Amino acid sequence: MSLIELKNISKTYYIGNKVAVRALNDVSLKIEQGEFVAIMGPSGSGKSTLLAVLGLLDELDSGEYILQDKNIAHLKEDDYAGLRNRFFGFIFQMFNLLPKLNIVDNTMLPFIYSGEITEEKKQKAMGILKRVGLGDRLHHKPNELSGGQQQRVAVARALANDPLVILADEPTGNLDSKSSAEIMGILKELHGQGNTIVMVTHESGIAAAASRVLTLKDGKIVRDEVRRRHDKLPDSKTIEIKHKAKHVFSFSQLINYSYEAGLALLNNKLRSFLSILGVLIGVGAVITMLAIGTGAKQKVEQTMSSLGTNILMVRTSHRSRGIAMGGESSTRFNFSDYDSIKRMDGVKSVVPYVSGSAQVVNKNKNWRTSIVGTTYEYKDVKNSDASEGRFFSMSEGLGRKKIAVLGAAVVKELFADENPVGQSIRINRVNFEVIGVLPEKGISGWRNVDDQIVIPIKTAMYRLLGKDYIDYFDVQARDEESIPLVQEEIVKMIVKNHRLSEAASESIMVRNMAEIQAAASAMTDTLSVLLGGIAAISLLVGGIGIMNIMLVVIMERTHEIGLRKALGAQRGDILLQFLVESVMICFVGGMIGVVLGSVVSWLISTFVGWNAVISLWSVILAFTFSVVIGVVFGIWPAYRASKLLPIVALRYE
Repeated sequence: MSLIELKNISKTYYIGNKVAVRALNDVSLKIEQGEFVAIMGPSGSGKSTLLAVLGLLDELDSGEYILQDKNIAHLKEDDYAGLRNRFFGFIFQMFNLLPKLNIVDNTMLPFIYSGEITEEKKQKAMGILKRVGLGDRLHHKPNELSGGQQQRVAVARALANDPLVILADEPTGNLDSKSSAEIMGILKELHGQGNTIVMVTHESGIAAAASRVLTLKDGKIVRDEVRRRHDKLPDSKTIEIKHKAKHVFSFSQLINYSYEAGLALLNNKLRSFLSILGVLIGVGAVITMLAIGTGAKQKVEQTMSSLGTNILMVRTSHRSRGIAMGGESSTRFNFSDYDSIKRMDGVKSVVPYVSGSAQVVNKNKNWRTSIVGTTYEYKDVKNSDASEGRFFSMSEGLGRKKIAVLGAAVVKELFADENPVGQSIRINRVNFEVIGVLPEKGISGWRNVDDQIVIPIKTAMYRLLGKDYIDYFDVQARDEESIPLVQEEIVKMIVKNHRLSEAASESIMVRNMAEIQAAASAMTDTLSVLLGGIAAISLLVGGIGIMNIMLVVIMERTHEIGLRKALGAQRGDILLQFLVESVMICFVGGMIGVVLGSVVSWLISTFVGWNAVISLWSVILAFTFSVVIGVVFGIWPAYRASKLLPIVALRYE
């Protein structure tokens, strides 16, 4: 049984898809186990093409390829990749070493595509390097070695997987005479140990080492000279030829791809920085925008919560103010309305209000602020019991006491760091005693809730503002189920009390705070989505940048792709390797972007005063989105890389 047999092989190349060049023309050839075959001929005779066909690097136009008595001419590319990895070892004229890897890692490349990368295999690679005289340079990179030493590394890599056939393409073409003699000495030694060697050379002196010399001309074998007999190995190694099972990636392969991706990023710092920059800006923008949106939503919810739960706001429309609500008298809300609402079924509390503005003075400081007259129920309905001091009681309210509870902003303007409780202030030249300070609430819409003073309603009406009517009510229902009925009954009661016409009844507005809160939450949700969407656009732009850069990277590393395929890399291996690089760019950019977004959100919250809240889900969303961007925009360049034919990639300049 022959080791390799070619039957009527033909291969044609096309220049510009028009001019046909017949590289091999009906070539038939048998190679036995243990032979040392040299292929010679003038330039363009088809030597390299024949070697590429023998090594399964190139596709056939016609003919049969018999490997260990099995016809493999019509197998798939991934099947050929498996055979290249297990059956052939390649020694190239240009060495084809990866500059970012040391010589041990270069020698171990075939192991990546044959299975697990173990310590045992690493020791084997180091042993082969020592065998070819590089034991003292194991951690050197290729650019730190001479040409002869680099070719020794290529020889060691070719031997790593114990191949049946070593294919050498002009192995001494770029070496000086001394280095050439060293490499040929190694090849003779390997042949002496029973390895089958097929070598392309144009030097007759180099071909003299071979036991058989083939001469090609115009794509045909014109001479087949057996110079000396070889002994077949009785225990010749065989490899089962079969369709490979579906490729399964191992964890060690993924670790190795990640390691190489990291080296690629470090070896191209500027390009890596620009790629990462687009992602980190996008991720940082997403986190910052979502933090602003989340903070705004929380602020709205906090403000709405401070207004109480199950609240109905009872107002008159703007046009009805100062106009008679019933009869011929100018009627407004009054305490009769207040008492009627309190007696309704389903009503828990009623808070009446009168409001106005006044100049407030404390010693040499003065401030114009809002005055709110109300009852003692205010503190419970509005969740606004005094944070310092106390709130006024029902009896104090009925007694028209001149006492006041100050908002935080008023305290800051009039008292600075001084405790206001127990001190006296003048409101429109009327003396009031400060008995408490309201909890800090912040800004609600256009109004600063902290910039107000709360006093008993009758004090406000009869001693300060000169009003004999109530401006509006807040009505708290017992539960959510009671709200619709209470809302309807309030309107009926006011219409009845004031004998309003049907047209005038439309001026009575009873608004459900829950509905307002839902509308506000929906608005802030929309704002968050809008802000996040705008920020995500920058992340998409960064992803497009990554795709462009990865396309450039693949073009630059086309030769490397060809080498990896020659060593047994399947399409899935190449796809995964470049996909890992793309994802790593986004991973690093995402991590830095998370930090950037957090810092910017903190700066906005601290110095601008906006409520920016970073939530865990926003970080996870932004980071996950960045990785997805890496996958989506990296898969097309990676797919293009995986589709390259080995010989096309190896010949790419």
